[in-house]
Amino acid sequence: MKRINYLASFLFAALLLSSCGGLEKMKEEASNLQYSVTPKVLEMHAGKVKYEIKGDIPAEWFNKKAIVEFTPVYKYEGGEEVLESKTLQGESVEANNKVIAFETGGSIEFAGEFDYNEAMRVGELEIRGLATIKDKQLDLVAYKLADGVISTPLLVMVDPMPVAYGDNFQRVISETKEADIHYVIQQSKVRKSELKAEDITALEEFVKMTNEEANKEFKGIEISAYASPDGPEKLNDRLSEQRKKSADKYLAKVIGKAKVSKDDAETLYSLKSTAEDWDGFKGLVEGSTIEDKDLILRVLSMYSDPVVREKEIKNIAATYKTLADDILPQLRRSEIMIKVDKIGFSDEEIADFAVNNPDTLNIEELLYAAKLAETLEAKAAIYKTATEKFETCFRAFNNLGFVNILMGNLADAKVALVKANELKEGEAIITNNLGVIALMEGDKETAQANFLNSTDAGNSVDYNLGIVKIMDGEYEAAVNYFQNHKSFNTALAMLLAGKNDSANKTIDVVEKESPKNYYLKAVINARIGDEGAVMNNLRTAVEKDAELKQMAKTDLEFRNYFENETFKTIVE
Repeated sequence: MKRINYLASFLFAALLLSSCGGLEKMKEEASNLQYSVTPKVLEMHAGKVKYEIKGDIPAEWFNKKAIVEFTPVYKYEGGEEVLESKTLQGESVEANNKVIAFETGGSIEFAGEFDYNEAMRVGELEIRGLATIKDKQLDLVAYKLADGVISTPLLVMVDPMPVAYGDNFQRVISETKEADIHYVIQQSKVRKSELKAEDITALEEFVKMTNEEANKEFKGIEISAYASPDGPEKLNDRLSEQRKKSADKYLAKVIGKAKVSKDDAETLYSLKSTAEDWDGFKGLVEGSTIEDKDLILRVLSMYSDPVVREKEIKNIAATYKTLADDILPQLRRSEIMIKVDKIGFSDEEIADFAVNNPDTLNIEELLYAAKLAETLEAKAAIYKTATEKFETCFRAFNNLGFVNILMGNLADAKVALVKANELKEGEAIITNNLGVIALMEGDKETAQANFLNSTDAGNSVDYNLGIVKIMDGEYEAAVNYFQNHKSFNTALAMLLAGKNDSANKTIDVVEKESPKNYYLKAVINARIGDEGAVMNNLRTAVEKDAELKQMAKTDLEFRNYFENETFKTIVE
């Protein structure tokens, strides 16, 4: 009996050593497994890091009785991201995992993504294995697959463009006043009764006020005299000329009373006479309810000779009396039109009034005054005044929000823009600006919705959508949105879309000289393979902003230069 117990113990120990030996062998030979990673250097796009791992398991490695759980892990300072694992089994294992034959080996594949945070920029992707045979487990040697993550899309400048409303300020506003003097048939004398007509008295007051107000000046005086088309043409020619003179004589007295110099008056005058006003006749007939209107108009279209016209129209006996009573008297007239320019305040006056006496200015002048102000703070103060003085002006509230965005006062900007939207809901410019605030506050979804609803606000909206598309990893779309903008973000989008040469040309014409511009130039040239340009631009970037040294030192865009002595000198 004791002999049997010894034998059982021996067999158990042998089995235990056998299983342990199998695990140890797998661990020792784990380095024979071959892995490839796509992309070779991990990249962040739209806040995600995608990866594909393919592993080649050699023949005679996978123990027939083993189960191995392979787990990719991304390690970085402060944490690690454990990724989706895959479990494989040997031929003798009864389970539902993928089987790897001992004699032939096999393969394993992973594909997935993980959320990126800035600490992951420096780190390692490795694969770990946990091998099990029955109730024994052993960790295989962790195998490093890749170093760090390229996060170049995070260079995007979140500088969306707000839009301001323009003003309708006109320094010179033209005004006109018109009046008619009507005459008795075959007469050219200006009757006293005509001078009491409402339009004539208004004309005289207009002339008087123009002369009295310093900011108004006469720009033109036109007199057009007419005779009706009935009667001999020579008579009508004489009548229209005489009527022109009588109207001129009357107006000379009005101008004289207003103390306008004769020389000035003569330069302003434009006088003309029309012997037979057939155009006026046609217009009055067309607008009348005369019974034979169509017949009269047909005569006018058929005959161009005034004598024939008059004869044919008079043949329409019943109608001609109506013409003589209602239409022809309106054509015996002199038309007077006076043009005046009202000259607004000078820029100096507007700038002064906006600060010291804003009640002097109307809304258009206040909006214009803000454009004249030299600082953002001064502009904001004027727009604030405009919102207080004109409480229903959505443009003033929008522009107050616009300036506060430029100043970085997002809370104040939002208050002003919400009010503007209450006053004029759905206006494209206001909607865009609300999107600008949302984007700057990190609410990309709301920002994009607002931008898409404000495309009528102009090219600024395209720029803003381009920023969103970079964030979303849609680089071709971003390039398309940026097509009318030469900017840092335009060059970045081109680079991310694989258009290295276009990116290089674009960044060279960006006007703003900033450290990030030179840093991006260095990245672009690293991808192109121009070592000299990499070093020159990187050197300029860190000279302008020393904090970029640390970024460059670990930026895998420059991985080919980490051991370059010039590079080391620049980033140390």
